[in-house]
Amino acid sequence: MKKLILLALALILGATGAAWAAEAKPKLMITTGGIGGVYYYYGTSVAEILTKNAGVEATAIQTAASIDNLLLVQRRTDPRKNTYYYGTVLPDSAYLAYTGQAERFKDKPAKEIRVLWAMYPNLMHLVVAPGSGIKSVADLKGKRVSTGAPGSGTEVEAFLILEGGGVKTSDLGKHERLGAAESSESLSHGTLDAYFWSGGLPTASITELATSLARKGSKMELLDLDPASDLVKNLLAKFPGVMEASVIPKEVYNTERDNKTLAFWNLMVCHKDVPEEQAYAVTKALYDGQAQLKESVKAARDTTVANSIKFIDGTIPYHPGALRYYKEIGAIK
Repeated sequence: MKKLILLALALILGATGAAWAAEAKPKLMITTGGIGGVYYYYGTSVAEILTKNAGVEATAIQTAASIDNLLLVQRRTDPRKNTYYYGTVLPDSAYLAYTGQAERFKDKPAKEIRVLWAMYPNLMHLVVAPGSGIKSVADLKGKRVSTGAPGSGTEVEAFLILEGGGVKTSDLGKHERLGAAESSESLSHGTLDAYFWSGGLPTASITELATSLARKGSKMELLDLDPASDLVKNLLAKFPGVMEASVIPKEVYNTERDNKTLAFWNLMVCHKDVPEEQAYAVTKALYDGQAQLKESVKAARDTTVANSIKFIDGTIPYHPGALRYYKEIGAIK
């Protein structure tokens, strides 16, 4: 009888221990963006990799992207509840939030954010309707334009570009604030003249728009942001190391010519209160699972250690756990 009681007690304790271990597994919320943008697919793939290999329960959640993601990382991370928010963010949004220049961070700059790795470059797509007559940013005056979803990095960049081109949102004929998929659909249906989208190559919703336009006998048109223009020169001077001149090759969306534009390196960030062991395990798991990530998301071909350590001397600090991984593999001293 005594042996049976001890065996039962051991089984109870074992079950309790197993349940505690399951409960103790950190919950990671990978904040992404809208469906139709690369953030969503990238974040979903990262969540799968981390759940398999980093000893965490990771879930990707749809958001309005960069600004909302920064707010969630800053304000919803709660070590007491073993819950941590990670964010896919644009570098200019992160910079403006960290320094308190972004509107929603003026009272409380996001000094808590830390970089884990660089994901891939977002390229600004300024999509214009075929035959719209829009040849410059100034030509957007009086037109129906979407500047991206509220709280997104696209919106931040769109406002910077409009301001640089001397255009106020009040100058627009109609100002919409739509995500990638909604913007593409609206332009295809003739209810938008142009829209901004900052995303990786290729962005699925823009590929679909190009196909839809081709069926109607039209070609995708992307407005140039020429590095020789004052607008681009001023932006590059204002945000050194955050953005760079780039090109969207014509083959990507079957446009008439290569599109001159701006590139912004997306970052994966977390809160400074993420334990070092967790940040290390997450970073290591991400790079160990590179093959799966690249198979799932074409833009992830640029998620490399060499690209990730580009910004170590930048304004926003890296998390010690990520730095530990980069030192371990000999990428940094």
